[in-house]
Amino acid sequence: MSYRALIVLALVAVGGYAFDQISKALVVSLMTEGQTARVLGDVLQLHFIRNPGAAFSFATGLTWVFSLIAAGVVVFVVWFAPRIRSSLWAIVFGLLLGGVLGNLTDRLFREPSFGLGHVVDFLYTPWMMPAIYNIADCCIVVSMALFMLLTLRGIGLDGRRTPTSDPDAAQPAASTVPAGSAAPLTPSN
Repeated sequence: MSYRALIVLALVAVGGYAFDQISKALVVSLMTEGQTARVLGDVLQLHFIRNPGAAFSFATGLTWVFSLIAAGVVVFVVWFAPRIRSSLWAIVFGLLLGGVLGNLTDRLFREPSFGLGHVVDFLYTPWMMPAIYNIADCCIVVSMALFMLLTLRGIGLDGRRTPTSDPDAAQPAASTVPAGSAAPLTPSN
C-alpha cells in the first residue's frame, strides 16, 4: 500500500467533491431554475436546471438505478484504492470518486426524495455540446480521459510502464557479435 497515493486520491476526491457541492449551493442560492447567465458569451454560460436522469437527461425514470450504480462505484474505488501506487492513477480515481460522490449526494439528498433526487446542472457550453453539466461531471470526464491516456501509454497502477508485447522488441540485435568470433554462451546455445 502506498500512503502517498492514498493521500493524493483522498485530497483530489475531497477537492473535487467540495468544489462541486459549493458551486451547486451557489447556483441554487443565487439563480432561479431555468435562468441563464452569460459568463463568456456563447463560450460558457450558466444555465440552472435540475436533472432527474443521466447525461443528456437520459433515463429520467431510472434515477434510483443511477443512485445504486454510483454507490457501487464509490464502494469499488474505496476497496480498490490500496492497490494504487502511482500518483497519476490516484488522481484518476480521486477525480472519479469526487465526481461520483458529488452527483450521488444530489441523488440522495435533493428533491423529490431520498435516492431519487435531481442533480443540479448549470455549466453550458453550446459551442462544444448541447448538454448542461456540473463540476462532478467534469471530474468524471477528466478521470476517464486520464484513464484512457494512462492505459494507452501502458502505465500500470505502480506508475511504471508495462513491457511492450512487440515481437521485434524482444529480438536481439543481429550484428552484435563480430563475424568470425564465438558467440557468448547463453542458456539457449
